Amino acid sequence: MKLGEYLEKFNYPGRGIALGRSADGKKALMVYFIMGRSENSRNRMFVQEERAVRTKAVDESKMTDPSLIIYYPVRTVGKWTVVTNGDQTDTVCQFIENGGCFRDALLTRTYEPDAPNYTPRISGAVCTANHKMSYLMSVLRKDEQSEKCRRFFYKFSDVDAGVGHIIHTYGGDGDPLPSFSRAPVEIEMGNDAESVADEVWQALNADNKVSLFVRELDLKTNMGEKTVILNRFGPDAE
Repeated sequence: MKLGEYLEKFNYPGRGIALGRSADGKKALMVYFIMGRSENSRNRMFVQEERAVRTKAVDESKMTDPSLIIYYPVRTVGKWTVVTNGDQTDTVCQFIENGGCFRDALLTRTYEPDAPNYTPRISGAVCTANHKMSYLMSVLRKDEQSEKCRRFFYKFSDVDAGVGHIIHTYGGDGDPLPSFSRAPVEIEMGNDAESVADEVWQALNADNKVSLFVRELDLKTNMGEKTVILNRFGPDAE
């Protein structure tokens, strides 16, 4: 199933990460999107800072609670690009910088303290060394019967052209919101950042989508990076 076709099935997937290799096999592709139903959640946009991306309030005077809302979803460290739905981006990057790893970093974290939803923390890390693409993904979610955190880790090595995987925070709409509770879903990736951004932006629910990030990285040179950011709100709103 194509990435856009998959997302069209959901009214409210929440925040999502999709990682994969372009259809022509030449590029690594990274996708992160956020959605929102409340005024506080919708009062956000993505801002690029060199190779990093952060969330920013569209109207600072309307920001009622910045916790779990303002963070860096994207950072790079060495050969890794880290993409997450919260401040665990910083945790993962700090561990890698100090000789640690993705899994060890996330063993120190848990799901978000936003009862009654208990939103899962979703994370990804892409390695593009040796002209190949491999990536890690993780979901930290609350146990259905207790307060315990269930941690799931996945590794995808030397990914084939056109293959990707997606994880997201919610399995659908509801009150409370049901957590995403399956393994990463295999999807068909597009060919470049611009076409993937258009595909995803059109597929996301028009009432709930907030911001989208897509990055491509040339696997031959590990350079040739291109980033596309789309914001529903803000000065450059789509």
